[in-house]
Amino acid sequence: MKHLVTVERLCLIGHSMALAFGLAGLLLVLPNPEFIAALPTIGQSAFGWSMANGGVGYILLGAITVAIYAYRTLGIRHWLTFMLPSIILSLGSELLGTSTGFPFGAYGYLSGLGYKIAGLVPFTIPLSWFYVGLCCYVLARSGLESLKLPMWAKLTGAIALGSVLLTAWDFVLDPAMSQASYPFWEFGEVGEFFGMPYRNVSGWLGTGAVFMFVAALFWGKAPLNLTRAQLTVPLVVYLINFAFGAIITVAELDSRYLIPTLMSVVLGVVPAIALWWMTKPAQGIESSLSGAIARDVPAVSVGISQK
Repeated sequence: MKHLVTVERLCLIGHSMALAFGLAGLLLVLPNPEFIAALPTIGQSAFGWSMANGGVGYILLGAITVAIYAYRTLGIRHWLTFMLPSIILSLGSELLGTSTGFPFGAYGYLSGLGYKIAGLVPFTIPLSWFYVGLCCYVLARSGLESLKLPMWAKLTGAIALGSVLLTAWDFVLDPAMSQASYPFWEFGEVGEFFGMPYRNVSGWLGTGAVFMFVAALFWGKAPLNLTRAQLTVPLVVYLINFAFGAIITVAELDSRYLIPTLMSVVLGVVPAIALWWMTKPAQGIESSLSGAIARDVPAVSVGISQK
């Protein structure tokens, strides 16, 4: 099991670095073509390759990180019974959305996220739903386990809260990925909610709630009993993916986009940290976030994607 922890940590570091390099490329390098022109031929080729494949790389590393985490922390049954429904159901939702406009509104994917399934949805998109979705659900379910509520309320609340955390991430992700200078998808209509149709919000909530509900059926009523230290990886993954979208949204778009960014903080970041804090620290382990990260994850750079 020790070697799995090592691989998980390396993938998380790689995921974080890929997000950080992506930020540097999108915000600093691409807006300054003279910098690219000054590179030698091999440097220009390497930069072009990294920008074309960076989105695929960071998503794959994020998915591998969370898959290993789920396997070693939750067990193979919990891992597979979340990963398979989340990938299959989100892919179905995305294929339906790109074909008919339901449930997200009219939109289509551009280049930069890998091979498109049926020519519509990059294969990396369902992986994004999986790895961020699992982080949201595990944080929600573990945090609510500490409350003295009926079991049905904890299970229902975990699905509802997990899907809210997932949708809150989209409040910064969608503007960054569809309206910044270098978009990865585009809407076919001018949305009423900061360029996004309101249907996009309900589509995210509904898709997340459906696959979390299916996973909850497989997981049953037994508590996860995870400590803060064991929840550090989901929290870190959630925060760095939020930071990626938030930094692009704030840096590239006008000041009115501070509103969805603040909404994402209030509905996503603050509850995620609070849920992490609500769980019990392991005996003899410091309960501060910095201490947990120092033990469970080496220093990670803050560092896209999906519709």
